[in-house]
Amino acid sequence: MSGNSSSCHNSVDISSLSPLESVGKAVSNAFDPYGVTTSLLNAQMAWMMHPQELTRAVNALSGDLFALQAHVTRRAMGQSSTDVVTPHGDDARFANPLWTESASWDIIKEWYLAFTHRLQDMYFETPGMSDKERRRAAFWLREWLNMVAPTNFFWLNPVAMQRCVETNGESLKLGWENFQRDAKAKNIQMVEPDAFTVGKDLATTPGKVVFRNRLVELIHYAPTTDKVRAMPIVITTPWINKFYILDLNPKKSLVKYLTDQGFSVFITSWKNPGPELADVRLDDYLLEGVNEAVRVACEFCKVPQVHLVGYCIGGTLVSTYMAWANKRFGADKVPVAHWTLFTTLTDFSHPGDIDVFIDEACIGALEESMAKKGYLDGNEMATSFRLLRSNSLIWSYWVNSYLLGEKLPPFDVLFWNVDSTRMPQAMHSYYLHEMYLENNLIKRDKLTIAGESIDLDRIVQPLYAVTAEDDHIAPWKQCYRIRKYVNVKAPVRFVLSTSGHILGIVNPPANPPKRAYWIAEPERNEHWEHWQERAEKRPGTWWEDWTQWLGERTGNLVDAYPVVNRKFPALADAPGTYVLEK
Repeated sequence: MSGNSSSCHNSVDISSLSPLESVGKAVSNAFDPYGVTTSLLNAQMAWMMHPQELTRAVNALSGDLFALQAHVTRRAMGQSSTDVVTPHGDDARFANPLWTESASWDIIKEWYLAFTHRLQDMYFETPGMSDKERRRAAFWLREWLNMVAPTNFFWLNPVAMQRCVETNGESLKLGWENFQRDAKAKNIQMVEPDAFTVGKDLATTPGKVVFRNRLVELIHYAPTTDKVRAMPIVITTPWINKFYILDLNPKKSLVKYLTDQGFSVFITSWKNPGPELADVRLDDYLLEGVNEAVRVACEFCKVPQVHLVGYCIGGTLVSTYMAWANKRFGADKVPVAHWTLFTTLTDFSHPGDIDVFIDEACIGALEESMAKKGYLDGNEMATSFRLLRSNSLIWSYWVNSYLLGEKLPPFDVLFWNVDSTRMPQAMHSYYLHEMYLENNLIKRDKLTIAGESIDLDRIVQPLYAVTAEDDHIAPWKQCYRIRKYVNVKAPVRFVLSTSGHILGIVNPPANPPKRAYWIAEPERNEHWEHWQERAEKRPGTWWEDWTQWLGERTGNLVDAYPVVNRKFPALADAPGTYVLEK
């Protein structure tokens, strides 16, 4: 729904607060740290204080209303008429033909869309407010507008009423049962909690836990080929979710694909922390997590170096580790020969839609919540991410479950998505402050982590970076900036995949191809627009290019490593024990 307005707020960037914003800041911080209502009130006051701009905005709305009135008249007289406002391409709420074929429902749809599009444009263009506050006001306005959409109410939803008639009221009965189910769970559920079993339906690739400490289990997967590349691959997964997004099922499993291509694969499965780990820091995740995983893989395979992969926040940690290791060991002794990033931010200056939750007041509210428990509850974080895409992740389930009486779909990615994890208080507070709020990772020697100052420019190892076109968590244009910060001597191969944060990565080969990707090697200070213009677009998945790139760099073929050995015996079967902790 925000598609028409997304480009309207980029022309002016005012970083400082207006006097009006400053006056309301103390009240907002105390009573409304997320700006749910105060940001809207501030925007309304700002418009009132700029009558000329308000007049222009009202005139623009009036133009839509005149056109809409003509459209209504033509439809009422039974004449054909082109819609004045059309839903955004990814807005599926009005996809049913009933919303267009029936004049009455078409008029309701058009009035709703006309007002929502214009109001959002107005809030994105609010005069006298900082760019961030404009975006926050527009975000919360969009949440309110999404909530009051006619599709969400039975008597305003022709599809729901038709379903009720066709089923003799059975759809409403089932909807009421679904509502009671969700009320008991205190959540609008997206998938049944028992739809899948981890280790039985998901995360089924054979392997063994060969190392465990208080933070991580390291899984080594059983080889599926007689020969493997001498250099193993170590994958550092995000601890913001469970690791098995990369091992959903045999058809979608990246780890199975890698083992079938003749690679020896290790992967991290992080502990789901409770209050006992409240004081765990990012330093500990680096030392006890990625550093130990690299050490164990090297010792297990008796090799001096590995290929290291990081996904999302795991990639941010891997980037930090690579800078740390180049200083700690020296560039020629780093136990990582080359590395890969999946949808990873290192420059947090424009972190995407999540930016509406990032300021001192929001982080202060989170810290207050974490201080009481020692961690950030996974459900709190999941709610924030669902709000970023509320139509598809909240209201579509409201409509399908309650108004249409449909069963929840057994979708593996959704099951993984709600299998949330907690964040240790100390680590998460540091991460929010130093990365998101202060953007210190890109500043040379600004951070000191695990005893070393961090400078990404020390990284000289070749990098393969993968991003996703529709990623709203790690926008690809921000991920692209890693080329600017690693050393100019470091070769970088950059990929832009179609789809989003998850399906751009969980992107197995398909025939015919479902997706596509752009690929090229950017220069140090090359702008993303120039890179994209010259990048080669290929159908299919980047997995094939990546494994070819890896095959050229991970050594000769050797006899496949056993899944365990005497030094690292099996501690548990894959997927391990940490992944099962709730």
